[in-house]
Amino acid sequence: MRLAVTALAATLFGQLLAGTATAAPQPPTPAPPTGRAVWEPCASPSGEGTFECATVQVPVDWKRPRGATLDLALARHRATDPARRIGSLLINPGGPGGSGVGFAFSAPDSFSPELLERFDVVGFDPRGVGLSNPVKCDSDRVADQSALLYPDSAASFSALRAANRALGENCRDLTGPLVDHMDTASVVRDMDAIRAALGERRISYYGVSYGTGIGQQYAERYPHRVRAMTLDSNMDHSLDRWSYQKTETVAMEESYGQFANWCARTPSCALHGRDTRALFRSLLDRAAAGELVLPGGPPYTVTPQDIQSVAFGSMYDPADWFVFAADLAALDASDPAAARSLRERGEPTEFAYLPVTCQDYDFDVPSYATLARYERALARVAPVTRLSSLAWSDLTGCQNWPTEVTNPPHRLDVDGTPKILVTNSRYDVATPYSWGSNAARQIGREAAFLTYDGVGHGDYWLSPCARDAIDTYLLTLKTPRKGAHCPAVWPTGPTAQRQSGNLVNPLPTLVGTGRHG
Repeated sequence: MRLAVTALAATLFGQLLAGTATAAPQPPTPAPPTGRAVWEPCASPSGEGTFECATVQVPVDWKRPRGATLDLALARHRATDPARRIGSLLINPGGPGGSGVGFAFSAPDSFSPELLERFDVVGFDPRGVGLSNPVKCDSDRVADQSALLYPDSAASFSALRAANRALGENCRDLTGPLVDHMDTASVVRDMDAIRAALGERRISYYGVSYGTGIGQQYAERYPHRVRAMTLDSNMDHSLDRWSYQKTETVAMEESYGQFANWCARTPSCALHGRDTRALFRSLLDRAAAGELVLPGGPPYTVTPQDIQSVAFGSMYDPADWFVFAADLAALDASDPAAARSLRERGEPTEFAYLPVTCQDYDFDVPSYATLARYERALARVAPVTRLSSLAWSDLTGCQNWPTEVTNPPHRLDVDGTPKILVTNSRYDVATPYSWGSNAARQIGREAAFLTYDGVGHGDYWLSPCARDAIDTYLLTLKTPRKGAHCPAVWPTGPTAQRQSGNLVNPLPTLVGTGRHG
């Protein structure tokens, strides 16, 4: 669910795409770089489940394996039926910036009993995240940059470039040289070091959102070390900067269209009977004119970016649509109930998102004129929503970023893995359907592609059908038939929760920034 924290800092309704990463106890003393992980008992924040924690030491720069090192934090939930244990299931919740340790601690509530019986569920905080030497940046600088992510002139574009450079250098000053080695290719090398430390010849893997990017590139580099791999809600690392913007913007427009259609047929929607598309266009126009001022406390002038960011976050899970519709109605009426307090500023804050994104994609544009041309073209592609706030902040946030693009976009070249299960929602605002289908095509004969015909991000928790297919594959290696689809699931009442059985999507409580479920 992938807005950078800079794009979320002023989100109007307080519906941040996620909370802060779940904190874990400080892990034990690290094992040697070439040794097995040394596990010690540790408690989850909830006190539920039985867990062990460890660290694995890896180089900061994999090109200099004997140089400086960092410790990667791990947590695992042991298989509850050890006599039938299959092996380790590595998991990643996305981001960049999502805590795999927190994801592992959520395993008893997040994954099916069948997976918990047969696998050690192992989560790790990627380099620069959580307990793995987190990237730190001054939140004042983050907020300063956030205010400039939508430039409207050559002068404001120059100010943005300067703010990006200052933020990146500040992150380096507060964190150290790790900031220059945050690319996904390095994370892939880290993951194989974890595999070795687990004593596994081959691993099983479940990655969602940005976690699919890690999985895709792991399969590319280490095809014979994969037992099974599920890629849920897929990245597409082959895209140039315009294709990235266009596909994300189309996904936003289509997802909002599904919301509007649902509202039209659902009497309990707060906007039922109204033209929901026209309302959204009107709110954007009023905000652009400075006419949306919310009373209460100090008056707050709503920006178009506020509205787009909230809409984007609300497309992650249709369970949020009842609240989203009520928020739009309150905003239209300038109801002070629509306002929420902003985040505090001035302290160092964890900020892994741009250090990874700006090393994985080449987003630099030559001038403000190019950026303005993009914005006009996107508004033609998406006349209601106009752009994807996530994709736009990725583009603008990486202008003049001080680190190199060390892992540039490329088409996947996967050869020699077992079948990989690739799954994507038909209307996914964060990782568009076209990304999933394109990733499956790039993987080729090794891929089995499953479509969830609904709206949202993170199919495992949106669709009981998709969850069952993923479980079956991870347990038995049996993939769905070619061209398989799972039916859409729609919310039916204001209290409806999007759950598969008794499983709840944990990711919004685990990840504070970036793409995640």
